[in-house]
Amino acid sequence: MSQIRYQYDVVVIGAGHAGTEAAAAAARVGAKTALLTTNLDTVGQMSCNPAIGGVAKGQIVREVDALGGLMGEAIDATGIQFRLLNVRKGPAMHSPRAQADKKAYQNHIKHRIELQDNLDLRQETVEDLLTETIDGRDRIIGVSVRGDAQYLAPTVVLTTGTFLQAIMHTGEAKSAGGRAGEGTTKGISGALNRLGFEIDRFKTGTPPRLNARTIDFSKTEEQPGDDQPQPFSYLTGKLNLQQMPCHITYTNNAVHDLIRENLHRAPMYSGQINTRGPRYCPSIEDKVVRFADKESHQLFLEPEGRETQEVYVNGISTSLPRDVQDKMFRLIDGLENASIMRYGYAVEYDFCPPTQLWSHLESKAIDGLFLAGQINGTTGYEEAAGQGLIAGLNAARKVAGKDMWLPTRDQAYVGVLVDDLVTSGTDEPYRMFTSRAEYRLLLRQDNADRRLTAAADQLGLITAARRDRFRSKMADIDRAMTLLRAARVENVTGDVYLRRPEVTWDTMCGLVSDLNTVDSEAAQQCVYDIKYEGYVNRQKMEVEKQHRLAEKIIPESFDYERIGSLRGEAREKLNKIRPSNLDQAKRISGITPADIALVMAYLK
Repeated sequence: MSQIRYQYDVVVIGAGHAGTEAAAAAARVGAKTALLTTNLDTVGQMSCNPAIGGVAKGQIVREVDALGGLMGEAIDATGIQFRLLNVRKGPAMHSPRAQADKKAYQNHIKHRIELQDNLDLRQETVEDLLTETIDGRDRIIGVSVRGDAQYLAPTVVLTTGTFLQAIMHTGEAKSAGGRAGEGTTKGISGALNRLGFEIDRFKTGTPPRLNARTIDFSKTEEQPGDDQPQPFSYLTGKLNLQQMPCHITYTNNAVHDLIRENLHRAPMYSGQINTRGPRYCPSIEDKVVRFADKESHQLFLEPEGRETQEVYVNGISTSLPRDVQDKMFRLIDGLENASIMRYGYAVEYDFCPPTQLWSHLESKAIDGLFLAGQINGTTGYEEAAGQGLIAGLNAARKVAGKDMWLPTRDQAYVGVLVDDLVTSGTDEPYRMFTSRAEYRLLLRQDNADRRLTAAADQLGLITAARRDRFRSKMADIDRAMTLLRAARVENVTGDVYLRRPEVTWDTMCGLVSDLNTVDSEAAQQCVYDIKYEGYVNRQKMEVEKQHRLAEKIIPESFDYERIGSLRGEAREKLNKIRPSNLDQAKRISGITPADIALVMAYLK
């Protein structure tokens, strides 16, 4: 019996948040794309918390949306509570977050994938990566799947999440799997090993889920959504929905004592798990040990949907044994009689240190092989989606013989994310924070379309409807600025008057009646542009310096061995990372200004 072969331009392995964005992006720009997943019922599934966005993560979602991605529209369509975080701080810190109806979100993503032109969604288990060697260089030619079939393609995008050689831990109990109720992926890890990839291990965890019917919410604090919920997608108009409340409760000393008494049974402390987990999102065991002086820790009770009683307990991720988890909740206000529907667990999994990738997320060793999402050592739906979109786009552009594309650090949080990964790597699961972006005043959640949509249009990533809406908004901003500059208030122009701290847009509308016809989104952009102009201009000067270094291109074949006076450590790191320009080179850990000066002199 002959082997069945299918021919595509791009094959994407894994249909989580990275895989769906990768496949959709590749298909949108015209590549014939296959999206392969072991289970069609888990396309777009939220493996952990039922939420999208948050500090810095919300900015990434807005950027993915500005580039024509799926995530923003999906959460707007299926969200059950919306909040804008950090509203008491400046606009650079404002971050949207929304609770999702998990099943509705998952179904929305799957349906969008099914409707996408140029894209075939298939239930397949990938067992090996197929490569060939031409002129001494290895390149991908496709994948083989269970059932004696092959998907041939000049580019492949790996987005396998936490499923590579994954092991789940609950107390002393261990089982193979990257998510409760599902298995693990062994063949791909074996293929990566065979191809010479460096592979390491990380761990992540998830908290128990409770039955809302058994929670006494009268003993908790209600946390409602915003009175005027803000959408994620630039295509969404006003959100009209009945929001569901979240609730807050706290651990206490009795809970902490119980955990301390059972630390010897916790995999992270018994020696059963030796891998690194996310420092910013520690397990409850870790919190009790690291913050021994704290008498309580906040827990968020987050509903998982409108048609389920399942509640996600954010803040109490754990891999303690089942009996300890049962006892723990008996000691928490409001949860004394709570019934656990799913027990918490930790997952250990393989990942590929991302310094093995070029800045467009293609493997340095295997031509045509792209990696995105948790396989690159990141965590979070949003970080995965951003990487997936970039990897899928570039895989398609490679097939078409076009230049690779990546937003710069001053253009997008996604640019910061990818640059951090490929330049510095990560020794713990990477999560985006606003503090990682040196130009965060430029990278606000409100202006992602102004930063990225024109580029997305040129790349072929967006629809005509999005293009028209964006152009209309930009025209409205221009009209508003013209009206402000033409107005005279107290012997100054309207834009100068608006700079005053006490003056608001409503103030200006009362003085210049035509401003009342300006759309609220455009009005907000005018206010921020004017009030923060001085700060923004200073950041733009720094950006210009960065761009001058970025223009100093370092050829891929550059021989650092020929710079005799270059330090051994610098030579080793530069050879490993292979930076594409001097700007990237100066961000490599351990590289000094003197090293950069030597490389610059040699380039000249």
